[in-house]
Amino acid sequence: MKIFLDDIRKPPNGWIQVYWPDEMINLLKTGFVEEISLDHDLGDDKRGTGYDVLLWIENAIVMKNFEPPKIKIHSSNISARRKMELAVTNINKLRR
Repeated sequence: MKIFLDDIRKPPNGWIQVYWPDEMINLLKTGFVEEISLDHDLGDDKRGTGYDVLLWIENAIVMKNFEPPKIKIHSSNISARRKMELAVTNINKLRR
């Protein structure tokens, strides 16, 4: 499945939309996610950002040998997008 994390934009056809990092993480835990696309700013930083999903993925790779899906970033927040892209680079280095 393909999962799209965003509070405003609509997902492409064939993608499932989630609005919060915990929803994305719960789906990632199923092992059936093949691709994700992340926004950073989700309207309530207390509930998390797209970057929190990347932190979870990094930790899951190291601690649980998690195999991450393909990751896209679609955030329009330029500084957050750069931080997220660096996290994706690190994730790709950690992949088996």
